[in-house]
Amino acid sequence: MADLQRLGDALRQHGGEVREASPGDTVDGVLARAVARPASAEGVAAVLREATAQGLVTVARGAGTALDWGAPPERVDLVLDTTGLDRLVEHGAGDLVVVAEAGLPVAALSETVGRAAQELVVDLPPGRLAGGSTVGGMLSTGASGPRRLQRGAVRDLVLGATVVLADGTRASSGGKVVKNVAGYDLAKLLTGAYGTLGVVVRAAFRLHPARPARAFATGSGPLADVAARARDVVASQLAPAAVEIDRPAGSDVAEVAVLVEGTTAAVRQRAAAAAELLGGRVQAGPPSWWGELPGAAVGQNGPTLAKATATLTGVADLLAAARDAEQRYDVGIALRGTAAGALHAAVTGPPEATALAVGHLRAAAPSPREGTVTVLRASRDVRAALDAWGPVGGLDLMRSIKRQLDPGRNLAPGRFVGGI
Repeated sequence: MADLQRLGDALRQHGGEVREASPGDTVDGVLARAVARPASAEGVAAVLREATAQGLVTVARGAGTALDWGAPPERVDLVLDTTGLDRLVEHGAGDLVVVAEAGLPVAALSETVGRAAQELVVDLPPGRLAGGSTVGGMLSTGASGPRRLQRGAVRDLVLGATVVLADGTRASSGGKVVKNVAGYDLAKLLTGAYGTLGVVVRAAFRLHPARPARAFATGSGPLADVAARARDVVASQLAPAAVEIDRPAGSDVAEVAVLVEGTTAAVRQRAAAAAELLGGRVQAGPPSWWGELPGAAVGQNGPTLAKATATLTGVADLLAAARDAEQRYDVGIALRGTAAGALHAAVTGPPEATALAVGHLRAAAPSPREGTVTVLRASRDVRAALDAWGPVGGLDLMRSIKRQLDPGRNLAPGRFVGGI
């Protein structure tokens, strides 16, 4: 049982509040006992130190836009609300660097750097941005959007981070080191780890200059043809900012959209060349599905959301596997994402059929090195019927890192691969 008095005493001198959890304070269906909302990194450290001393399990929460991603935690004693850490610490416009606290909404960060004609190219789904998705949540889920093709994923854009470990120790990478943690690049290590290794309180990112003009080239056709055309654009000299594929559930046809950015004259020429490769046309704005996750419904009654990776040539096999799984198991599978091999799949169907379909998608890649399918969001029945993570390489190393950074398993145990 969480001792709220002791938690409150630990936090009081640093600012913030502790309260009993309400019915809305759940993590993927697991109800918390208490909620702490620190207002500083020192407050986070003090709360975690006391929570761990009490043997409590803590789960960090930002805006909660992806709190049902990953696997449900084994239990939740304390939700650590990071939205009190919402400051933009530094914007080095001349160096194209921004430093922000974990609870700052990504939309607010983007608005600030946008006034200097710069941007953090992460392209979070519009729904998450509108919901207030935070810097910490973005890192925790490792989310990246269409322009990762040219600019890299969020783990490539993060330059360093300050993290609080389960025992309250602060550690940093990419800057002054408060505690050296075996030489790990903590910022990249915690990206996509679902808060199971430490709580990010501050992070630094590489920015890019905003480009003055953009245009889209689109085309559609049979699945194999679209995959081949998209691959041709990715491999071309056109330097596309993004090449995205959208394949609706139940369809033998897919659409491909190419984004080109730069100066007006160059964009016009490159977009026309991309349209020629696609056998399509040029348009000023993106298609309606651009940047959105497939499957609009969420929650227990919504589709199962998975992330599928593949090699550049393996995307065609993934598209074919989706169509084959639909016919075999009577499910619907919508696929959308970058033609370079990072897509999301929305699977709609009964739990057992959904599990079989996910297995079929996994079989499209010869090995985890060449492709994986990870279930991000699913009902309890679907989770009970499959392994959300599938085959994973390097699991022993991941467990070793968990033991080193969180030996008592006090941070979101069970949320990450292999029960980490």
